[in-house]
Amino acid sequence: MKVTDAAEIGGGPLWVGTSWKMNKGLAETRQYVRGLSEHVARAGLAGVQPFVIPSFTAIAAARDELGAHSPVLLGAQNAHWEDGGAWTGEVSVAQIKDAGAQLVEIGHSERREHFGETVATTRLKVAAALRHGLVPLLCIGESAEVKRAGESSRFILEQAAGALDGLTAEQMARVLVAYEPVWAIGESGRPATVEELQQPFADLGREYGDATRGLLYGGSVNLDNAVDLLGIDHVSGLFVGRAAWTLPGYLRLLELAAAHPKAVAAATA
Repeated sequence: MKVTDAAEIGGGPLWVGTSWKMNKGLAETRQYVRGLSEHVARAGLAGVQPFVIPSFTAIAAARDELGAHSPVLLGAQNAHWEDGGAWTGEVSVAQIKDAGAQLVEIGHSERREHFGETVATTRLKVAAALRHGLVPLLCIGESAEVKRAGESSRFILEQAAGALDGLTAEQMARVLVAYEPVWAIGESGRPATVEELQQPFADLGREYGDATRGLLYGGSVNLDNAVDLLGIDHVSGLFVGRAAWTLPGYLRLLELAAAHPKAVAAATA
């Protein structure tokens, strides 16, 4: 499974990736990515598309460890929608691409809560990522209050529709959507049950399952629940936090995904 350009990735594999948030310096990044690259080269992992999203400062170091033709995709945790200008402290999509990013995370709940990310800015960022040939990884998810009100599906569908409004079918087919319920993520998050996720993914699948590159689940994913989560209808991958911050944890998750019937079917298609 060789990938030389993000725009050329074929459909079908299970996506399994991790965002490190504000963790890991350069030395730790190099050690992790070197071990990951060596493992993937040995194991092959047919039917699985791995991706790693370090901090801005470590993207270039990770790129150098992966090399030019790695099957592991490299991402950034955010990017501004403008290509340049007077945006002090921001980083553009063009800049993260220059550093080696092939994918960009957009609209994570922490960005929405703490940094004023809105549906309107997620739409601008999705468009910028597509304009520069990167894979947009759009994060959507509802709060515990919305869930208790029985409005989960309506809320996440509105988040997705607002961010993806106006895209052509070709553009939509390059987008990944990650459903990450706010009540299930972070140190205080409660792992979601399969039953709780079936309806949101049924609704997301109906609207976006055939239209986008894939629908991922993220939220307290771990070694104990990963296989069950991958088995949910319309789930085509996992977006993992703490369970993948250690290399052994991430490698084990990749192995579990590679053995899953969905990955096996993709590898033999």
